[in-house]
Amino acid sequence: MDYYIWNVNPILIDFGILQLRWYGLLFVGAFLIGVQIGHWIYKKEGRDPALLDTLLIYIMVGTIVGARLMHCLAYEPAYYLENPIEIFMIQKGGLASHGGLLGVVLAVYLFARRHNESYLWLLSRTAIPGALAATFIRLGNLFNSEILGKPTDMPWGIIFSRVDMTPRHPVQLYEALAYFFLLIVLLIVYKKSKPEFVTKIFPAIFFTYVFTVRFFLEYTKTIQAHYATELPFNTGQVLSIPFILLGIIWTIWALKSEKTTLS
Repeated sequence: MDYYIWNVNPILIDFGILQLRWYGLLFVGAFLIGVQIGHWIYKKEGRDPALLDTLLIYIMVGTIVGARLMHCLAYEPAYYLENPIEIFMIQKGGLASHGGLLGVVLAVYLFARRHNESYLWLLSRTAIPGALAATFIRLGNLFNSEILGKPTDMPWGIIFSRVDMTPRHPVQLYEALAYFFLLIVLLIVYKKSKPEFVTKIFPAIFFTYVFTVRFFLEYTKTIQAHYATELPFNTGQVLSIPFILLGIIWTIWALKSEKTTLS
């Protein structure tokens, strides 16, 4: 069987001492497009978008710091505890999406408190650009030939020739497509729902959907953590479980709250 061979250079432009990578372009692009989505949301709901550039800085810093710390402490704790200075060497790679989300949740809280905004309103509205960012980041992983899937004999397997010549699950595409689907669903729900319901339900939808997808797709991924676990789940799944439970509880609360409001 002829499998598709992925051999894309992760470096888009090489300036010698400075390189522009596909991952970096997609990462920054997701946030810049997210700001435009934010402008649309703010105008649609009659709010002043003047502070969106400041919110972007909060979210970008929260994402990077949270994702880096989670990777270091959850996936390679022994190495980074012995070499703590390398925690700051982000250029070597290593970002964990669970930590990135926690960083965003904290960053939005700090921003809301600093600028007297509604925390739940802000958090719910970041779900739409958040789904876009998750899509772009997984495409960035694809360009980096990282977060590899397990070997497969399925016809849609991809050979990442920069790694080896083994056909693998294109798990980066699985996740990217799943998150893009979430983006479409959130946009449809946002347009057809009352703002009050959006505020209640969007964080619940995001947490439940994203991490349920992540939990099951972990079965198609190679092991990411550099240590063995005695649990029946890998590190990515263990980190996903609290978010799934939170999302389910939040969904129940949001639906009951909405039912009470309507009655």
